[in-house]
Amino acid sequence: MLIHSSEATYHQEIQNYRTSDHLRNARRQADERGLDDVLIVDVDAHHYETDNLLPIIEYIEDPALRQLIRNTYQYKGPTAVLMDQPGYQDIGGRVPRYMARRTEQIEGKTGTERDIGQAMRWMDALSVDYACLFPTPMLLLGMHPQVEIEVQMARAYNRWMVEDVLPKNDRLRSMLYLPFNDPKATYDMIKRYAGRKGVMGFMVVSTRYRPVYHNDYMPSYALLEEAGLPLSFHASYHWNDPMASTANRFITAHAVGFTFFNAIHCANWITNGLPERFPRLKVIWIESGLAWVPWLMQRLDNDFQMRTSECPSLKRLPSDYMREMYYTSQPMEMVNNREALELTFKMINAPTQLLYSSDYPHWDMDLPSVIWDLPFLSEQEKRQILGLNAQKLFNIDISSRFPGLQAKTA
Repeated sequence: MLIHSSEATYHQEIQNYRTSDHLRNARRQADERGLDDVLIVDVDAHHYETDNLLPIIEYIEDPALRQLIRNTYQYKGPTAVLMDQPGYQDIGGRVPRYMARRTEQIEGKTGTERDIGQAMRWMDALSVDYACLFPTPMLLLGMHPQVEIEVQMARAYNRWMVEDVLPKNDRLRSMLYLPFNDPKATYDMIKRYAGRKGVMGFMVVSTRYRPVYHNDYMPSYALLEEAGLPLSFHASYHWNDPMASTANRFITAHAVGFTFFNAIHCANWITNGLPERFPRLKVIWIESGLAWVPWLMQRLDNDFQMRTSECPSLKRLPSDYMREMYYTSQPMEMVNNREALELTFKMINAPTQLLYSSDYPHWDMDLPSVIWDLPFLSEQEKRQILGLNAQKLFNIDISSRFPGLQAKTA
């Protein structure tokens, strides 16, 4: 925790905490484990789209809304545009480098090029070969009271990502943001960008109250299945949710919120028979950890065997469908009970269904060592989780970094 005597001293202390210091330790870990010889695909990494919000705003198609958002940006700042919340992912001074991110020089680059430069710096430090970039403040947009704001921001952000970011570096990929509060706009987004360079799927921010089983979404699921592109549900939280608002500490809102919304959507997805209706659609649950999965498996299986008539589409136990879904590793709940983590890995078929993610640069990020150092995994299983599972799922051409490995895993 930073202790400072004045505002000037505080800002000087902030500047002293450089990201390079943190990444130097990550690089040391990678070197000690020889991870440069291991394919690592980071399925959930983040950047701060607010650092480039002005050029993104210029991609907003509605001229009146574009001008309105320009004005909001000018008078209230970038986070106000995306309905930010006080305390969002606040780390209480424990990761002070956050404050210096905007002022750090990245090889003299600015704007989009600086964003890409930042990504390359941390990826090289962590020995990550390919990374899927997601926005950060936009993870709150599912709760925005104006649906058109989510739609227009999603269109602008995705266009910026596809036209300005992804074509410039083959190591960067994305699952594009779907404006899920508008089913038609969601369908149009998939149709517009499926197959574009660097787009390896599409992402729904889980923090919202739209039911995944609504008939309006069936054309989108069918389109994704036809295109062979995964659908991911990225967790977040909403401190103003009626129940979460009873929490008086961020730790509660975070620990429960990041699992609750994904658990509800996952349960609705299964009990409404969507795995049977779209058997070839790959579904990924992101950034809600793993501890919730065995809990939900057991609860659904138990109730299903007593109320089977409520799930007439299901031909198997709910847990059987969940074992065919994909999960990202971050945050790994491994603080005190390694036996529970090992059982969790077994219950979710981790060697084939788990995808490494760092969640960089957020305060609770995980380095690749969290997987590599697990004693109950074989080396091959570690390699699968760190990269080979994602390479196969997303059909990533890795020949430029690992010549000859592509043919072995395709």
